[in-house]
Amino acid sequence: MVAEIPNRSGTGNTPKPSATGISRKRQIVVFLVIIALITGGYFIRDRSWGAQLPTPNRRAADGAPVVPVLAVKAQTGAINEYITGLGTVTPLVTVAVKSRVDGQLMRVLFREGQIVRAGELLAEIDPRPFQVQLDQAEGQLARDQALLNNAQVDLERYKVLFAQDSVPKQQLDAQQSLVRQDEATIKSDQAQVDNAKLQLIYCRITAPSGGRVGLRLVDAGNIVHATDVNGLVVITQLQPITVLFTIPEGSLLPVLAKLKAGARLTVEAYDRERKQKLATGTLLTVDNQIDTTTGTVKLKAEFANADSSLFPNQFVNARLLVNTIPNSVLVPNAAVQHSPRSAYVYVVKPDSRVEARDVEVGFTEGDTTSIGTGLASGDTVVVDGIDKLQPGTRVSVRESGARS
Repeated sequence: MVAEIPNRSGTGNTPKPSATGISRKRQIVVFLVIIALITGGYFIRDRSWGAQLPTPNRRAADGAPVVPVLAVKAQTGAINEYITGLGTVTPLVTVAVKSRVDGQLMRVLFREGQIVRAGELLAEIDPRPFQVQLDQAEGQLARDQALLNNAQVDLERYKVLFAQDSVPKQQLDAQQSLVRQDEATIKSDQAQVDNAKLQLIYCRITAPSGGRVGLRLVDAGNIVHATDVNGLVVITQLQPITVLFTIPEGSLLPVLAKLKAGARLTVEAYDRERKQKLATGTLLTVDNQIDTTTGTVKLKAEFANADSSLFPNQFVNARLLVNTIPNSVLVPNAAVQHSPRSAYVYVVKPDSRVEARDVEVGFTEGDTTSIGTGLASGDTVVVDGIDKLQPGTRVSVRESGARS
């Protein structure tokens, strides 16, 4: 029985709500909230997981999974046989230009990095001391020439007097000896004149060969000497230029056979990463001995280097073309796989299943490999998606053009 509390306002009695009714309402509200949360949670989970669920593999009619792959057809063509080696660009001519006389450097007429021709004037040394020496030598020559002329005149007189038996034979012989002495003096004086002229020529320093001028080692105004170690500048010939590279001794015999037959072997120079071809040249010669410490032999190739793509002491990868093999079965490098037993490729059969076929790998040129045995031209080989395959796997083939 519920007690009633009197209304203090005096207006009457108001009944209080039942506790049982309030409790039921709360239960209904809580129940509805729980249902809403559960429904929202399932909805969010389905939305977030829907993109993560893997798409089922396509299956064949017999229920076996079908693997999509990229494949190409083996083709017949020619492939080049190369021998590769590490090389260094080496100039044909490198000259350190030095003074051949001592004196003050008056003018420097070249710019650093300039391309010069053989005989081009590079610098001048003060010629005045050597001009003085030339004047002295020419004066001495003129004096001795006058003495010789006088001795020759006297000799002619003595010959006439000796014929008249007016002078003894000894006096005639002495005069002849004096003439020969004066002639020898003239030769010596002439040599002094020529030497002084040569020193004057050496005052003009010219390029002994054509090429690229390096950094200047001496400035104008300095005193230079013929005994200076460094000289004035270094000239390096860039066109043509050579590459010195090495190949294994086991690859030497095919090269020698080609050279003996008179063939001109092509050599290609690539950059350090072997991605960019820098120049194409021809093989010049093979060294006369094998380096026993490395088991390699040195070869030298010449390049025209018209665009100056090769620079002295540059590191390059050299590729020597030894032979071109026609009618080879060619596939992309990606098709060839290797196992402990042999090399193999996955071949797509007419029933869209693959088989692992052992092959004999020949030569590789770029992205193409030649197959010696085990594969025929026209066979379809897998190049992408191989990691999902095993013998007998059914595939769906998306073909791609083979070697361009």
